[in-house]
Amino acid sequence: MTDDLLDSANPALLPAGLSDLLPPEAAREAALVEAMMAVFAGHGYERVKPPLLEFEEGLLTGSGAALAEQTFRLMDPVSQRMMGLRADTTPQVARIAATRLREVPRPLRLSYAGQVLRVRGTQIAPERQLPQLGAELIGVDSAEADAEVAALGVEALAAVGITGLALDITLPSMSPALLDAAGLEGVARHRLARALDRKDAAEVARLAEMAGPPAIFLTELLAAAGPADGALAALRAAPLPEGPRRIADNAAEVVAALRRRLPGLRITLDPVEFRGFRYHTGVAFTLYGPGRTGELGRGGRYMSGDEPATGLSLYPDAALRAAPVPPLPQRAFLPAGHDPEAAAALRRAGFVTIAALSPADDARALGCTHELRGTEAVKLS
Repeated sequence: MTDDLLDSANPALLPAGLSDLLPPEAAREAALVEAMMAVFAGHGYERVKPPLLEFEEGLLTGSGAALAEQTFRLMDPVSQRMMGLRADTTPQVARIAATRLREVPRPLRLSYAGQVLRVRGTQIAPERQLPQLGAELIGVDSAEADAEVAALGVEALAAVGITGLALDITLPSMSPALLDAAGLEGVARHRLARALDRKDAAEVARLAEMAGPPAIFLTELLAAAGPADGALAALRAAPLPEGPRRIADNAAEVVAALRRRLPGLRITLDPVEFRGFRYHTGVAFTLYGPGRTGELGRGGRYMSGDEPATGLSLYPDAALRAAPVPPLPQRAFLPAGHDPEAAAALRRAGFVTIAALSPADDARALGCTHELRGTEAVKLS
């Protein structure tokens, strides 16, 4: 880093985790967002636009409570009340559904696109301001609803050229349900949950053995993570208590519904993974791109106020890295005194037109590939 950038007075210096998106990437990202939103709209998901800021008590209730530590807060100089700047849009959509749209027939299908800001990034993803778009299906609790939303994410990413996706399903409520059934509390519960979070198989086995059934099943389920068929077989074979058994059966129904919709989709299942946003109450999932593109989206079942819901968030910044780069449009230079109708015809044909504003304007310096001469675009040599 240069001394100039270390200078706090340098206008190019931005806070950690924040950055400018420049041409042509800013235009690419906007086009990706609109293409994916068009897929949502085609399936009946109507767009809403929540505000960036809300009063703290509204933003951080319900599912929003899980995001309290990631939420920037500031005082509203008008009302003298504390406000929060959204770290995720899903809780806002839940508020809209429960208030402004409470009388609209269910199931309610909503979509959104916008920016979110978080207090901290991660070591892998240090960005704190992120573009986000998503879809929420509110008012229905079924495997078919979960499958619809997950499949919607696959279709939206395919619409921008991202194929070869993998869907990783997790069951955030399985581990807590087994720990509850084993009667684990306090330090013993914390230690076993931490070992599960770290995927420490030896420590899980030791602590689960001490806890006894049904916590002992955690060892087998931890080892079962992988292709969905193998993980579901392990769940079927385990003599689970009633609550965990319902969770396992629901997972099998969601996988079956997904395979009816997308028979070629690669599906993995981790029965005891519970990281991520804590508001998920059923099946959760993450969409991964091919190669090393990382997470492209995440979703799952949650409670929208007092209604069951399932939702999906896609990450346009990650999609931007994974999607094929389209060719740049051809740019035609319009000399002074050009024919406006000829210029309009070029734009209709897909050209970007750059009009001369002074005799000093240079076509090549402005990135033009063609120049309008008469009524034709002539390629610059």
